[in-house]
Amino acid sequence: MKINIISIAKKEKTIYDPLYKELTKMSSRFAKMQDVELFPKNVAKAHTISPQVSQEAYTNVLEPYLKSGFNITLHPDGKLIDSFEFSKLLNDKMSVNFFIGGAYGFDDTFLEKSDVVISLGKLTMSHKIAKVVLLEQIYRGFSILSNHPYHK
Repeated sequence: MKINIISIAKKEKTIYDPLYKELTKMSSRFAKMQDVELFPKNVAKAHTISPQVSQEAYTNVLEPYLKSGFNITLHPDGKLIDSFEFSKLLNDKMSVNFFIGGAYGFDDTFLEKSDVVISLGKLTMSHKIAKVVLLEQIYRGFSILSNHPYHK
């Protein structure tokens, strides 16, 4: 299985990097993990114009990644699910793509092209924290599916 986390983000070192690395390593026994951070010039320019133009730029950058795998988009208005429901999203898939949007979120056209739209909760969190939560839930989901005691 392959898991791709694709986000609109600048590639930069953060205090969360050791945690990303550890959680990715833990999950790598279940799936090949890949983290793709995208922040091309057209996205940076769109941020100076408007939120709507920014969302359209995110869609243009992320859309090519929708072509393969099961596509799960993280969005504040998405479905709230528990860890057991999350684990079912991973079950029996060859490839799963998780999408984390930019500062202005996603436009409706991108959300409609996703297989599932979920929310990590009602709290607002930075993209860096959202990635930590997502990585932990990926590991927890695999633990549930394999009856590993981590979830307990």
